[in-house]
Amino acid sequence: MTKIKARTRAQESTNAIERMYITMRHLFNRGFYKPSGVSGETLRQSLLQIRPEIYGSIAEEKTELNGLIYVLDRLPEGIEQCRFIKLTSDEGYKKSHFQAIIPPKRRRNCYRIDEEQMNIEITRGRSDIYDILTHLTFLFIESNKIKERIFISETNETIRDWQKLEAAVNKKKLSLAEREVALIHLSNALGRTFDETLEIYKVFSTKANPERFLKIIYWLGKLAIEEETEGNKRTITFSPVLRERLGHHIHGDIWANTIKKTLKDKKLLSRPIHIISANMHSVMNSIYANHVLKKEFTGKENLDIYEALSKTENDHLRKKVKDFAHKNGMISIDDVSGTNINVQIVDTAKIDFAKTSYAINDQLKDEEKPVLFVMDYAFGEQAYETIDEFLKPYKEEEGSQEFLHVDSISIMGKAGILEGGKGDLMIPNAHIFEGTADNYPFDNEFSKEDFEGHGLQVFKGSMVTVLGTSLQNKDILKFFHDSTWNVIGLEMEGAHYQKAIQSASKIRKSISERVKVRYAYYASDNPLETGSTLASGGLGTTGVKPTYLITRKILEQIFNS
Repeated sequence: MTKIKARTRAQESTNAIERMYITMRHLFNRGFYKPSGVSGETLRQSLLQIRPEIYGSIAEEKTELNGLIYVLDRLPEGIEQCRFIKLTSDEGYKKSHFQAIIPPKRRRNCYRIDEEQMNIEITRGRSDIYDILTHLTFLFIESNKIKERIFISETNETIRDWQKLEAAVNKKKLSLAEREVALIHLSNALGRTFDETLEIYKVFSTKANPERFLKIIYWLGKLAIEEETEGNKRTITFSPVLRERLGHHIHGDIWANTIKKTLKDKKLLSRPIHIISANMHSVMNSIYANHVLKKEFTGKENLDIYEALSKTENDHLRKKVKDFAHKNGMISIDDVSGTNINVQIVDTAKIDFAKTSYAINDQLKDEEKPVLFVMDYAFGEQAYETIDEFLKPYKEEEGSQEFLHVDSISIMGKAGILEGGKGDLMIPNAHIFEGTADNYPFDNEFSKEDFEGHGLQVFKGSMVTVLGTSLQNKDILKFFHDSTWNVIGLEMEGAHYQKAIQSASKIRKSISERVKVRYAYYASDNPLETGSTLASGGLGTTGVKPTYLITRKILEQIFNS
């Protein structure tokens, strides 16, 4: 009899991810769920089984502090105080008196409806829902861990540390001594050292809300206790309009038509179009900044200019470059569709290339010169929605349609790397869509050799397009890396972009089959290394060099084609 091998950790984690996504979709179709109920328990157990690297010590008794920072940077401020969380479509809240709350690290509009309810607008598809529900599940796990440490169910009382914390939170202002006493009691309640608690306190503290960390922990514990003692269950609901609209490309259609109309109005629609998915600064700065800021940075390297432009305090320099760009061929289109993807269109016929570090074929007539269409980063499945809609012919009126002359599509992105470190480069030749049998091999115009010799490690191979970066664990990633899949990194948009490109070029025939594609990623983290995950902090200026190196290579290939 054949002996059946025991399941590996990678297989168990894969099953847990699949179970989590199936549960999320079921709950969305159902319309609501209670995190402390059966469905919520399924999500919690799946996340605990996966034990994502980004959430650190989620499976331990002590509170996971770095994961808490990561999650709350992506959720609206004050969400820990809300028993009712509602995911909605764009349903007109911006026309009300409610002030939009936008998380620092996720572009989504959120509205605090009252003391107990937070509404979160979903305009970027299923990936946005998965992202939010995963983060909320983490939050509820940590909330429950706090309750287990500070609440004695036999006597229906809280421990002394919690009572002291509650007294501190209810004070209008704390002295240094009172704050440190509160932090000592808090560290006991969290199962952390005073040092660790103090460091996280400083991260959360703001001028307007210096005691924010104390309040966050207090509310997470308070709501968990009230669930057990008073039956006040937290509830997550999905609005009927969101459930009806999801998957119909409503926002992507509005976004794409706004851009195509602008191209038409500016007489650019028939020109060679080069799509660049990047950000709202690197292409503009690469073309214009050296000339505009030559007085401020005499004798400096290009990289010095780009690093200066990336610093918060240099807003006046960024404005100077942007103003010049608007007078020399660049058009900015701020998003009003709800996609949160802004756009720049650059008419290269209006650029004086003698004032740039690039060269273009002098024999080209103005109407033959490329038009750059730069779009800000999409989020997960939103990449398919936006590019799929943009690559369709432009229909200005019933019966008429104009096909776009798309010559190339270049995707620059941040990704998790499985070998190497932050800032290193990945040049893919295929995207593997996690959790499906979908694979997208392609001919990348970029080669590994294009990027060598610049002081960065460069890797070539397959990339995994994951359903959510916050669900990855070492076992799955190590399997991908060590197996014949030859995976070099993970990201969230590649397979979605390539799916849209292949359907437009090979099936719908709305763009040429000879369209050139370029993919290049730089490493934002290495999830296989402890301390190098996304939760360990951002890239800072480490990301400047790879960003501008990739941007330069994209522009050189476009201008020399």
